[in-house]
Amino acid sequence: MTSSYLVLTAPDGADVAHEKTQIIRDGFTVLGFLFPWIWLAAHRLWLHAIAAFLLQSLGGALMDRPGLWPIGAAVAFGTSLLVSLEGQNFRIRSLASKGWKEDALVSADSLRVAEEIYFSGVQTDMPAESRVPSPQWDSASHADASRGNATSLGLFGLDGGR
Repeated sequence: MTSSYLVLTAPDGADVAHEKTQIIRDGFTVLGFLFPWIWLAAHRLWLHAIAAFLLQSLGGALMDRPGLWPIGAAVAFGTSLLVSLEGQNFRIRSLASKGWKEDALVSADSLRVAEEIYFSGVQTDMPAESRVPSPQWDSASHADASRGNATSLGLFGLDGGR
């Protein structure tokens, strides 16, 4: 299953080895669903963690009251669901507010593949004589003019393309 990965570079720019570069998957997180406030605190989202803890505590307190169990369960479940679906977005926005730059968006099947795709296009500072020459591809000769690039909501288009 293909996921989207957002590549963030450090506020002072990417270093040569890209050790500070962070690649964050945009999607559902199981640990965020099971342990919402702990997951948020582990990612240093302190205010979000406190809010999730308070909401889950409120949900637990409501579940102890007779007749309010469904409301308490809904509050606790809703908190878990919100963190599991939006937790990565909270992380990305927190890093962006600290000066991190969104460098790329990569679609891949796993984090390892996303890293390979992103770092395959990154320039290195190797001397020119030690570089292996890469083939020059002429994209104009390989383009098929009869097919358009229009898609229908990511599904197969009427022209047979994707």
